[in-house]
This record gives sequence, structure tokens and C-alpha cells, in this order.
Amino acid sequence: MSVGYLVLELRRAMRSTRFLIFTIAFPVLLFLLYVGIFAQGDATGIGVLMVNMTAFGALTGALFAGGRVALERSIGWQRQLRLTPLSGQGYLAAKGVTAMMLAVPAVILVPLVGVVAEGVSLDAAGWLRVVVGTWLAVIPFALIGLLVGQVGTPETMQPIMSIVMMVMSLIGGIFIPIDTMPDWLLDIAHVLPSYWLGQIGRGAVTTDLATSLGQAVLVLAGWTVVLGLAVVRRYRRDSARV
Repeated sequence: MSVGYLVLELRRAMRSTRFLIFTIAFPVLLFLLYVGIFAQGDATGIGVLMVNMTAFGALTGALFAGGRVALERSIGWQRQLRLTPLSGQGYLAAKGVTAMMLAVPAVILVPLVGVVAEGVSLDAAGWLRVVVGTWLAVIPFALIGLLVGQVGTPETMQPIMSIVMMVMSLIGGIFIPIDTMPDWLLDIAHVLPSYWLGQIGRGAVTTDLATSLGQAVLVLAGWTVVLGLAVVRRYRRDSARV
């Protein structure tokens, strides 16, 4: 993987207004709004909302990198890169690392606001789960973004990504609290990686409806393997056409 190419990718992403709004400002504002409406004086509720908005911002940031993949495919940039020393593995690795770096602001800022503005207090292990655990748990979403970018076009990326984010956030229990879900919807939520993303941090703030950390890690690892294979397979199919 080329460090120079990675730095270029990060600079391009950081200059995007959409990135700044949807992955940094939006999760923080939603967290403060939801606390004011639903969880004033409820320490556990505030903690759950903090975890959910951290997860939302992180998965949004990780998905964001996929949009450029579709654009680069459409203008032939991927074909041009194949004529350079940058390998296909290096290209995909740079995109994946970029996606993970774009998730960093949310996993830092939302918990920081939770501490400063809402007085959230956790032990060291709890903060490790909420911050580092949530960040690592968005690896499948970085791969989803790359996969969508490999099959979509610049015209279809926005609606596809919007649908993916809405499904993951609503049905996965990030926007709709899993405490209020009927059993049939909760069963569907268990299928989505966003449910398990939320579970990584949820166990740090409450034991109510929280699964074990090991189970969440195992499920997300399975998603990572399957999606990783799909991304590589799709990239090779595109490469074979040239």
C-alpha cells in the first residue's frame, strides 16, 4: 500500500462538506437532541444513546469511502492505476484504511461530548469498548462501502448508500431502540451487522438486552470475511475486463 496514495485519499475526503456534516456534526447534534428529548436524568439511557450515535457516525464514515470508488471506476481511474506500481491489493487496502480513518472523528467526538456535556462516566474497559471496539467493529461497513462502490455508478451511489444507511440504522437498532422493538423486528435486526456494532458498545453501559462481547466479535468477524471475499472477487472481475 502506498502511503502517499493513502494521504491523498484522506485529504480528498476531509475536504468534503458532506463528510464533515454527516459523520462529525450530525451524530453529535443527534446525540444531544435525543438526550434532551428521551433521556434527561437517565444515566443508562444517555449511555445507550451515546453508544448508538457513536456507532452511527462511525458506520457512516466507513461507508463514505465507497462513493469515490464508483466515481473512479466510471472515469477509468482504476484502469490508470493498474499501469502504475500500485497493486490491486494496495488500492483496496488504501481504500479500506481510508474508510476506517473516516470513522475516527465520530468515535472520539461523540463520547467526548458525552463526558463533557452529559457527564457520562465509564471505567477504562468500558471506554475501550465504546471507542476502540466501535471503531474496529466498523470494518464490515468499510467493506460494504467498497463493495457498493464496485457495483454502483456515480448516479446510483447516493440512493444506494442512503438505503443502506437507513436500513442499517433503523432496523439494526441504532435509531430505533432495541428495547422497543417487537420480537419479529428484533429477529431481523440480529441478521444485520449494525445490530452487532451497537452491541459492542452497549455492553459497556448496560447489561439490558446486551449480548456477550465474544459473540458480537465473532459475528462481525464472519461478516468481515464474507464481505472481504466479495470485494476482492468483484475487483478481480473488473480487472479482467481490461
